[in-house]
Amino acid sequence: MPKDAPSPMLSLFRRLIASRLGAVIALAALIVIAIAFVIGDIGGLKLGGGAQGGPQAVIATIGSQKVTAADLRERIKSDVANFRQQQPTLTEQQYLAAGGFEGTLNRLIGGIALEEFGKQLGLAAPKKLVDQQLAAIPGLQGVDGKFNNDVYKQLLQQRGLTDRQVRADIARSIVIEQLQLPIQGATQVPTKLAEPYAALLLEERTGQVGFIPAQAIGAGAVPTAEELKSYYQRNQARFRIPERRALRVAVVTPDTLKAAATPSEAEIAAAYRAQAARFAARETRDLAQVVVSGQAQADALAAKVRGGTPIAAAAKAIGLEAATLTGVDQAGYAAQTTPELAKAVFAVPQGGVAGPVKGPLGLTVVQVQKVAKQAAQSEAQARATLIAELGKAKLAKALSDAQEQIGDAIDAKGTFADIVAKRKLVVEAVPPVTAAGIDPTNPDRRPNPALAPVLDAAFKIDPSEGPQLVPLGQDGSFALMIVDRVLPPFTPPLAELRDVVARGFTIDRAQRRAREVAAQVVAKVNKGTPLAQALEETGLALPPVQPLRAARAQLELMGARAPAPVTLAFAMAPKKAKLQAAPDGQGWLIVYLDKITRRDGAAPPQIVSARQAELGQNIGNEYLEQLVRAVRDQLKVKVDEAEVAKLRAELTEQPR
Repeated sequence: MPKDAPSPMLSLFRRLIASRLGAVIALAALIVIAIAFVIGDIGGLKLGGGAQGGPQAVIATIGSQKVTAADLRERIKSDVANFRQQQPTLTEQQYLAAGGFEGTLNRLIGGIALEEFGKQLGLAAPKKLVDQQLAAIPGLQGVDGKFNNDVYKQLLQQRGLTDRQVRADIARSIVIEQLQLPIQGATQVPTKLAEPYAALLLEERTGQVGFIPAQAIGAGAVPTAEELKSYYQRNQARFRIPERRALRVAVVTPDTLKAAATPSEAEIAAAYRAQAARFAARETRDLAQVVVSGQAQADALAAKVRGGTPIAAAAKAIGLEAATLTGVDQAGYAAQTTPELAKAVFAVPQGGVAGPVKGPLGLTVVQVQKVAKQAAQSEAQARATLIAELGKAKLAKALSDAQEQIGDAIDAKGTFADIVAKRKLVVEAVPPVTAAGIDPTNPDRRPNPALAPVLDAAFKIDPSEGPQLVPLGQDGSFALMIVDRVLPPFTPPLAELRDVVARGFTIDRAQRRAREVAAQVVAKVNKGTPLAQALEETGLALPPVQPLRAARAQLELMGARAPAPVTLAFAMAPKKAKLQAAPDGQGWLIVYLDKITRRDGAAPPQIVSARQAELGQNIGNEYLEQLVRAVRDQLKVKVDEAEVAKLRAELTEQPR
């Protein structure tokens, strides 16, 4: 891949780390915490104190707060889990290699710095506002649409957090949100400034792409013993089998507890009685009302509406406005007004007029716009709804209780065998596999994606730690896991790998020869030979030349999904050819750019508008980054570079 074309992985991280969220921290409290809960990443909220059991190295000091090595480790794990929503195969090593360590560290320090600065300015997050933000998170609401404390406690337990830690993080986000609000209104970009950038999207590039597959070279002579030995010695890392671990796993899912969560007849009956008002016959009305101060004016208004004048028009004629209410019942309307007014309003038919009747704000004239009636539901009719709602609530509690009880058993030094026997759990034996779930002795065995979190945890703990609880999904599933055996990494001797090494040598030789041929083709094309002719002169059976045509707008729309030749074409000069590796080592591509077409005239308004929004976002990012830098300077943030380097080295060290 050419230097000008970043890999899809790097492109992903550059976009994420450069975004407003990436540059500083999650700034909107509700959005941030809601996402964290929904994707099961509440662990990203933990900050302060690090792991239990002994002092932790301090990475940074920001005002009155400190960031420890354990804090940063936890946040990196959290960020990797978040980014996996977009890149499911992402590993922590890939994240760190793409600059994730620095991105997470800067976000963490930047967020705390803004919080400290906000405190100095007197900004605060009232407890009532924190409560509202927490209660508004959809993932924490029960079947009745209200905050469910059992679900909340379950998520806290899964991630080893406390209510205090979560509320502190919400409060921090609220303070930061108050600081960044002024920036949101300062990112408007004039149309004239956006137009030249929008015009660039209309640029079009055309050319050709040739392909020299490694297969076209042929297998060549049988490699000699000396060639195999040399190739094996140069590429031992390629044949090295990494550390493997054998596990025993017992998974607890909603399905395994569904029978225990089935509501009883008594529970269904009790729920029906408790929600009698919900299932009773109910009438709701849409109303239009006007409040008038004087009796004569109120009587005149009522008479005019009864005579056929729409109430909105009648109110407007005397300088007033009709207020509308939809879907109100008598009890609810009485609570808003008075019982007498509600009784009068619900006594007239659809289209009828009630009043004037004295209300809390004055004489009220009401016209009934619509009447809707809901028949009563018997217990038998409401049964399906109640069973579903009760079952869901009981299932959530059963999962929470099971996890809590197993956690208590682990804390009490219970063995894996005793715990699974007591709870009658089904155990799956996982043979020695790598951290990626691959069994080198059985290449056809595919990793179970559902156990990815278990494997991740299994390779991060000391095997002597005993059984572990591992959350698996948003539905409350979790696993009980224990590491049985650890097989250290090793490289099998050449004698055991002779066929594999021979195949690798043959493929490598063909790829190197294909590159030599491709380089010769590029040299000819750059001297004036047409691409098709240069390929034909190789004497190989090659695929025909393919046309290349793309606009810059297409390139931006595809982003990291853009084909590599298209990306390269927009980093080249016309009438030139360049060499590019084909995906998966299949061979080599020759990309020839014929011409660049720049259209005259202005870009369509929708493209200009999109460019304005993009430029505005970039300006907002820069403003926010400048604010963070200024705040860090004012607070005199101290970063222990030695401890940072030490932790970076530990995290980026390849598995043993």
